[in-house]
Amino acid sequence: MFDANTLDSSQAHSAGRRLVDRSFNELPHEVTFSEGNYLYLHTSKIFDATCGAAVSCLGHGSQEVIKAITDQLKVNTYSNSMLFTTDIATRLADEIILGTGNLMSRVYICSSGSEATEAAMKMARQYFTELSLPQPQRTKYIAREHSYHGNTLGALALSGHLGRRETYSPILSDNISWISACNPYRQRLPYESDAAFVTRKAIELDAKFQHLGPDTVIAFVCEPISGAALGCIPYVRGYLPAMKAVCRKYGALFILDETMCGMGRSGNLHAWQGVHVDGDLGQDCLPDLQMIGKGLGGGYQPIAGVIVGKKVIEVIERGTGGFIHGQTYQAHPVACAAALAVQRIIRRDNLLSNVCERGLYLLEQLREKLSPHRYVGDIRGMGLFWGIEFVQNKRTKAPFPKAFNVASMISEMALKDFKITFYHGQGTVDGVNGDHVLVAPTYIIRGDEVDYIVHQLASVVDTFFSRQAWESKLGAVLENEPKGVLEGEQEDEQEDEHVFGDRMLYGDSLKETIKR
Repeated sequence: MFDANTLDSSQAHSAGRRLVDRSFNELPHEVTFSEGNYLYLHTSKIFDATCGAAVSCLGHGSQEVIKAITDQLKVNTYSNSMLFTTDIATRLADEIILGTGNLMSRVYICSSGSEATEAAMKMARQYFTELSLPQPQRTKYIAREHSYHGNTLGALALSGHLGRRETYSPILSDNISWISACNPYRQRLPYESDAAFVTRKAIELDAKFQHLGPDTVIAFVCEPISGAALGCIPYVRGYLPAMKAVCRKYGALFILDETMCGMGRSGNLHAWQGVHVDGDLGQDCLPDLQMIGKGLGGGYQPIAGVIVGKKVIEVIERGTGGFIHGQTYQAHPVACAAALAVQRIIRRDNLLSNVCERGLYLLEQLREKLSPHRYVGDIRGMGLFWGIEFVQNKRTKAPFPKAFNVASMISEMALKDFKITFYHGQGTVDGVNGDHVLVAPTYIIRGDEVDYIVHQLASVVDTFFSRQAWESKLGAVLENEPKGVLEGEQEDEQEDEHVFGDRMLYGDSLKETIKR
């Protein structure tokens, strides 16, 4: 027998692991300390180039945020939100609404992005049941193919990513329909303008409303910039207003999921804001409900939320007078203290300017070091949120088969041999095939650190494809012709507007703002 009270972690591993990790067969690396951009293991340190999953926006170990947490712990560790509120939660809500330019009304605060999606779906349904002329027949949602909105059953049902849905699809709700994603790299027709592309997308959404029955749809839900599922594909100029206009035409709500791309990651506090979006401060794109998370608390505490538009709040205020939903850790005071500190640091230190400036520099370096590579098909993103998609052939854009696990193996090699993290994703093309990695560094990243990230990524990609060409089944696909980063097939290079056109990604006016 062993004494559970004296069992250390190494003994626990040999005796049988008690913790449910992501994998039951491989032990994850144990982090012993974290600070700034680095995660420290027992024998090495790792540069965190993705902030986990675009979470640790201020880096690790901010003493200011830690102090805010400990100060709150001394005052109030927890109180039941059914009966009580706290000043710290009220102040966080005020800060978040201020960040919308006071265009939105209230904030529901929970613990994860999945919970936020569930809450948004329920609040949207409640809105229609409490209209002065209720519309209880509205029971359906429209989302996008290859999307990801969370892992709980409702959020996963909303998600259109086949690979993530596969195991659980028999028990997922069937009141969800999907339209194609906004993916100009794979969907734009030859010589098609932005306006024509957007019009085609709006027509598709309109047709979906008509097919389902316009008065049966609760909402259309999308990520302004796709996250892990598609790899940082930003909306085309005009896309969000066009989608919102279709929703307005049929009386449905317009919901944006900014769990991963929001709270500053895009270079604006919210991806629907800013001079790179049509309309004054994005008002043409203003959502009725918006999910937020990850960068909200910067990883210092688990926290997420739903920002609620004025018309939704007004209807519920006149109806039941409250949200028919709630959770044990709703508006947890310690989590709120952490998030408020993170958001005030972002505002006080003008970190969004750094996100924009370093984001442009990161784009330039990625283009220079990676776009010539024969197996890099697309580089896309916004702010400090970038995706690199790998293809077998630049001209045909054919993906690598799922079985080759290209992105996963690149990520593993980066961690093991280059001591840096790159977030990998699979199913980029059809939910099954297609590979990408994400780069999403901290908002406090320096120029020399951007250089380091891109150098390491280019080295990993070059090493991986060179090695695989000789050592694995992937070699048959690579035709046993390893090519370096700067030895790509120049004739296959296609600088699609949405990838390399600064006009698409930032807009000329934003570039001028950055220069000033």
